[in-house]
Amino acid sequence: MSSKEVKYYGPWALVTGATSGIGKDFAQELAKKGFSLVLVARTKSKLEELSRKYQTECGVETYPISVDISQANGLEELLKKTTDLNIGLVVHAAGFGSAGSFSDLDLANELNMVDLNCRSTVQLSHGFCNRMRNRGKSGLVLFGSLVGFQGSPWSATYSATKAFVQSFAEALYHEEKGYGIDVLSVAPGPVETGFGSRAAMQMGMAQSSEGIAKECLKALGRQMTVRPGFLSKFLGYSLSTAPRPLRVTIMKGIMGGMVSGGKK
Repeated sequence: MSSKEVKYYGPWALVTGATSGIGKDFAQELAKKGFSLVLVARTKSKLEELSRKYQTECGVETYPISVDISQANGLEELLKKTTDLNIGLVVHAAGFGSAGSFSDLDLANELNMVDLNCRSTVQLSHGFCNRMRNRGKSGLVLFGSLVGFQGSPWSATYSATKAFVQSFAEALYHEEKGYGIDVLSVAPGPVETGFGSRAAMQMGMAQSSEGIAKECLKALGRQMTVRPGFLSKFLGYSLSTAPRPLRVTIMKGIMGGMVSGGKK
C-alpha cells in the first residue's frame, strides 16, 4: 500500500487502541502516508499527545476520541461522533488478554475481555460496513491471533475470543468484497505491547510491534489473513500441519512456559 492509495481508503482512517502496541504502529504508519486520523483509546492525555505529534510531524488532521469501547454505549458514542467523516479504513486494534487457570481468573475481567475482543468487533464492523458500502473502496482490519486457530490452555477465554474474530473476519472477507470493502484478519504471535504485563505473561519470544502495520497494509486487499513477522509465520505454519488435538497440546506447553508459575 502506498500513499497514493489514500484516495482509495482515505481520506480518513480510524484506529482503535491507538496509543500503544500495534495500534500505535498503525496510527504512525497511516499518518506518514497522509491519512487524516481518528485516534481512539481510553487515555485522553496520550491521545492528545499523539495527535499533536502526527499533526506536527506529518501534517495530517487528527480527531482524538477518548472512549471505552468495551462498553456498548462507548461504541455508540464513537459511531455518532464520526458520522460526518469520510472514513474509508478502520483498524480495530484494541483488545487485551488474560492468562492462567480459567477458574482462578477474575470473572469480571474475562467478561470484559469478551466484550472488547468480540462484541465491540461486531458492533464496530456492523456500523462501519454499512457506511462504507455506500462509499466504494474501503478497508476493515481486525485482529485475531496465533492462539485463535485452536484452543490454548492457560489462555482459554482469550484464545476463544480470537477464534471468534478469525471466523468473523473470514466470513466478512467474502460478504463485503462485492461492496468494495477489503477485510483483513491479522494473526500475530507474541508481540511486545502492554498485553504481556496485563495478562501476567512472560513474553520472552515476543517480536517488536514496529513494522507490523506496514506488512499488514501491504496485505490489505490481497489476502484474507496475514501473519506478520517471522515468528507468527513459523509457529503458525508449523502448527497448521498438525491435527487439532495435537495443536492444543502444543499450545498447552507453549502457554505453560509463558504463564507465571510455569503451568504445565
